[in-house]
Amino acid sequence: MNISKPEHRVLHVLAQGGRISHLREGGRITEVTCITRDGMILVNCSLELFLRLRRKRLIASSAGSAYRISERGRRLVAARPDNRM
Repeated sequence: MNISKPEHRVLHVLAQGGRISHLREGGRITEVTCITRDGMILVNCSLELFLRLRRKRLIASSAGSAYRISERGRRLVAARPDNRM
């Protein structure tokens, strides 16, 4: 599967222990924030990018918690120490 460079960056952050927190209004997700494991915010994670990752099933949420990388996403990208954000 081909993934774009911004998708790849977000998946690396998630593979290294990051998460995507979301805000719902009326049952729909209206705002997302990608947070690294160090607590920094990844600026280039937009709602559109989030929806693409979710549509491709590269990220998942369980029981309404923050979105994390799925097993399918882990197979596409492996976290390495030299590509930390």
